[in-house]
Amino acid sequence: MIPFELAEPASLAEALALLDPDDPAVRPISGGTALMLMMKSGFYRPRRLVSLRALGAGLATIAATPAGGLDIGAMVRLADIERSPVVRSNFPVIAETLLTHSNVRVRNVATIGGNLAHADPHMDLPPVLIALGASVRAAGPAGERTIPLAALATGYMTTALGNDEVIAALDVPPQTGRRAAYAKITARTADDWPALGVAVSVGPGDVRIAVGAATEIAMRLPQTEALLAGRRLDDALLREAGKCAAAEAPVVGDLNCSAAYKRVLIEVHLRRALRKALAA
Repeated sequence: MIPFELAEPASLAEALALLDPDDPAVRPISGGTALMLMMKSGFYRPRRLVSLRALGAGLATIAATPAGGLDIGAMVRLADIERSPVVRSNFPVIAETLLTHSNVRVRNVATIGGNLAHADPHMDLPPVLIALGASVRAAGPAGERTIPLAALATGYMTTALGNDEVIAALDVPPQTGRRAAYAKITARTADDWPALGVAVSVGPGDVRIAVGAATEIAMRLPQTEALLAGRRLDDALLREAGKCAAAEAPVVGDLNCSAAYKRVLIEVHLRRALRKALAA
């Protein structure tokens, strides 16, 4: 790796002041599990990294909101979310998804803010959080703004965040009356990168569907959602929904699976995810 400056600010305001909106070689670092691999491979060569590790407890808490939602600080480790009683009780699909998210060594270091800001499409959490209607609070020089998870990733490893912004927290709204499920399909072990991730959230009169890994970014499938809205979710309709989703998703192939095969995976595993949610 080439030499770089490591800044360790003691406050969020100080961290933001060290970022440069015009220099992509200056960026924040939290857990660093993905960023360090990019640096070792030469894919990313920073001039300055701004560590967020000493910013205090405000960014490292998990709390239920008064309305029944979830507020997670950006510096909370994935392993802490996985083990959180609040998450396990009120948002079990998140805890279950994290059980096979990478491996335990990574989950003990990686943070939720860094995970989402990395914007690799081969991630488990984005489709789940999109289906749950989650958003992030981004902090920058002008203050905080809210970005829906569905709008955070704008392309391969690119986000709507400015170079002088960081994710401060993840907000998940209450899921009263809703049931959610996630289906992960890998080419090798259960904790491998997914070849396809399908998340669904079934509520009274509507269904949210989000896919990842098979597409360039995690995204909802509005045409398939409209097909299911207000209808009885029987086997015939689930089969129709699988075919609709496979046709709607802008699938891209990779070294593990062709685009054609991933469409088959979507058709099959959307049905399975919906059945799992309905049985919850």
